[in-house]
Amino acid sequence: MIDKISNKNMKAVILARVSTQEQTQGHSIDAQIERLREHCKRRNLIVVKEFRIVESSTKGERKEFKEVIEFIKQQKQEIALVAEAVDRIQRGFKESVLLSDMIQLGQVCLHFNKENLVINQNSNPSEILRWDFSVLGAKSYALDISHNTKRSLLTKLQKGELTRIAPIGYLNIKDEQGKSKIIVDKSRAFLVKEMFEMYSTGKFAIGDLKKFAQENNLTNTFFKHKEAKPVSSSVIAQMLSNSFYYGEIYVKKYDRFYPHNYEVFITRELFDRCQLVKKSRAEKNNRLQITQQTSPKKDFVFRGLLKCDITGRTISSDIKKGKHTYLITWNPKNPSKKIYVNENKILNQVKDIFKSISIPDVLLEQITKHLQDSHTAEKEYHSHKIGQINKDESKIQEKLNELLDMRLEKSISKEMFEKKSQSLRDELASLNAEKQIHQNADNNFKNTIATAFTLASKAYDIFESSKITEKRNLIAFMFSNLKLNGENLVFTLKKPFDLMVNLSEQTTWLPG
Repeated sequence: MIDKISNKNMKAVILARVSTQEQTQGHSIDAQIERLREHCKRRNLIVVKEFRIVESSTKGERKEFKEVIEFIKQQKQEIALVAEAVDRIQRGFKESVLLSDMIQLGQVCLHFNKENLVINQNSNPSEILRWDFSVLGAKSYALDISHNTKRSLLTKLQKGELTRIAPIGYLNIKDEQGKSKIIVDKSRAFLVKEMFEMYSTGKFAIGDLKKFAQENNLTNTFFKHKEAKPVSSSVIAQMLSNSFYYGEIYVKKYDRFYPHNYEVFITRELFDRCQLVKKSRAEKNNRLQITQQTSPKKDFVFRGLLKCDITGRTISSDIKKGKHTYLITWNPKNPSKKIYVNENKILNQVKDIFKSISIPDVLLEQITKHLQDSHTAEKEYHSHKIGQINKDESKIQEKLNELLDMRLEKSISKEMFEKKSQSLRDELASLNAEKQIHQNADNNFKNTIATAFTLASKAYDIFESSKITEKRNLIAFMFSNLKLNGENLVFTLKKPFDLMVNLSEQTTWLPG
């Protein structure tokens, strides 16, 4: 516990940080400073400098954070770097490497007020693990809320706007103000509609539609600097399954349909008839059962995960004699020659590593409690953000109601009503998209912590009972820089798993 640590005469640097976005949302640096001053007073720390930082912890070079580090390095004694929580200093492990080196050199020790945690030269594996788990959670949350492209995508989808090239039968254009628009391509839309109608009768196959398209010179959507080519059978199959034509955008990433605002030229009924024809033909030809029961090609555990340590090339897999899987790599003694390594040999090395990862019961209890108490900043930020969005949504809804009343009373023109109401609906769509981002971020944060924690305590058992795809995901989650040197696996374990190897054999984490 922090209270038991003697810091007499130790100098301290206070770091209070908000991101630019948090600053606009009213998060107070002054409040952080007051709490951290009180922390230093309780721990007998002498504050020599206070840093008030407004910058993202995940983007750019973090110039202000570097100034803090340089100031600490210039001192001639160990400095306590005091922050409200782990996420105020870092949301990733790249800073952990820098700070760990400084800790070992006796340049700095870390004080995290909300986590009730100090990291210094004498910290045991339990405390280091608590630090790493805090960073893991902070990183997970930040990855989701920091993606502006994702926010932009969701906002556009909420407003019914397509975020990619329009399908055949439509054109992407710019209006007089330079804004992107999608309009019906009058020269081709009637051909696309006719293909839907032909297929819906059940009398025409994809091959017949391809012939029809060629006869009528129906080509792919034209791309800049590329020649438009005749539509292929696969493109026609995609067209017949594209919900955009009747009025909805399907986004596979979110597994959701979003209604769009563009003109349509086929009905939902016509689209559904085509889907029934497709399903009926698949069942008739027994393709549906084949797809469900078999895979078109063998899946491999190490697909896309391994590189040759000698040549840097990606290692592929192959099946010999119909049942034995081999990894194709290059000979360390003669890099120009390929060698075949039995996959089971490498799998056994992975299993041995998983066997070595464990957390003793006492430490498990400590980390469980830490995870319950930790990331207060994330919880507070998430709660504050969702609450603020809900308030903003209510205000906009009130404005929309007031606007409607004004229109009914004829105190504003129809044009003004439509312009202002559209602007308010755009704001509402943007807020809905932002809320979805934060909900996803909060869920992913919890899932990341739960996954890491479960793997740490039962890694080997989970790996043994998993299917091939799950095994590959587990390996990707826990390993980085996975390479093969002949028959030997070369690897680095991701944090915090690197600290859990043979942890059950250590005694330094135990009290006393």
